Amino acid sequence: MSEETRNQEAAEVQSQEQLDQIVSLKKGDTVKGTIVKLEDNQAYVSIGYKYDGVIPVRELSAVQLDNASEAVQVGQEVECKVVSINDDKESLVLSKRAVDSENAWEDLEKRFADQEVFEVTVSDVVKGGLVANVGVRGFIPASMVERHFVEDFSDYKGRTLRVKIKELDRENNKLILSQKDVLEEEFEANKQKVMSELQDGQVLDGTVQRLTQFGAFVDVGGVDGLVHVSEIAWNHVEKPSDVLSEGDKVTVKVLKVDPEKGKISLSIKAAQPGPWETAGEQFNTGDVVTGVVKRLVTFGAFVELAPGVEGLVHISQISHKHIGTPQEVLKEGQEVQVKILDINTSEQRISLSIKETEEAPEPAPRAEKPSKGPKIDLKDNPNVSLNNQGMSVTLGERFGDKLSKLK
Repeated sequence: MSEETRNQEAAEVQSQEQLDQIVSLKKGDTVKGTIVKLEDNQAYVSIGYKYDGVIPVRELSAVQLDNASEAVQVGQEVECKVVSINDDKESLVLSKRAVDSENAWEDLEKRFADQEVFEVTVSDVVKGGLVANVGVRGFIPASMVERHFVEDFSDYKGRTLRVKIKELDRENNKLILSQKDVLEEEFEANKQKVMSELQDGQVLDGTVQRLTQFGAFVDVGGVDGLVHVSEIAWNHVEKPSDVLSEGDKVTVKVLKVDPEKGKISLSIKAAQPGPWETAGEQFNTGDVVTGVVKRLVTFGAFVELAPGVEGLVHISQISHKHIGTPQEVLKEGQEVQVKILDINTSEQRISLSIKETEEAPEPAPRAEKPSKGPKIDLKDNPNVSLNNQGMSVTLGERFGDKLSKLK
């Protein structure tokens, strides 16, 4: 057989295959072709048919597109499904989205079963969350994007996120994705690692992440520990926001690590020198200083001399005059002058006196006691003798005359 004859037979076979395709092409068929033109926001595909097929922009992708060029390029090979065919009008409508969707669901079902983490690109930002094209339309609710609250998602379009499938319903064409689940799992794994390395008493540098009414959450190596409001400073703190701001760099001391509950207790004040450590340098016995009345009790008043350093003014040292309760002359928050009577920093005790800073009042003159009976003039009474500046009167001398008459 000559070369010419073989080529002729091959051409006849190819022609017959094309003819078979033309004859058998119908709605629902899957065909392969090449993008030959992008025009009027649709793609033209050559599939070897007597005329080109058209993929409308809505059939190019599972997500909404502004332009066909966002999904395909000229020269790209694609697999499509026949949506409709009309030879009289030479109209052949194809769908790339239908084939992509069928292929994608099988892959997604496997990923869902394996709880696989995979990457997606955000194709659109819509009300309530984000949209990603994974062969089908995947929706990431706003609450499942990050571990923290995000107010504005406008800059998320085009971002690559690492997600897991949260919910899959092929019949209803529903696919819910979550990046938050991935981040939470990674956070917990890192948290356990960090917690296993932390030790009670360890001093670390951290960053204030969140403030609440009861304390501040501080990031120490990727995990958050709680600094209770009572552990923020040596002096009283009403609200954490009064002294801290989010983003502040702080030094903290580890008070307790509880891996089972996943809790870390921290202290800012414990990482700083205690007030009593420096009190011995600040104060000495005999000093007169200014303080603030912090608490009133039945036996006296506690006066703060410096943040975290309080001394006791015993009730007997409050005033020169007698008082029944400290409340008679003092009130909480009052500024007072006190004298340090004694200081013991090792036992964290200071004895104070308010009255020692005040001048004692002049003693009141004593009133004369009223005499009992008639006043006796010692000079005119011969029966009274003066002896050693004292007086003595005998019964015989006082009542002698009367007694003699009775005999």
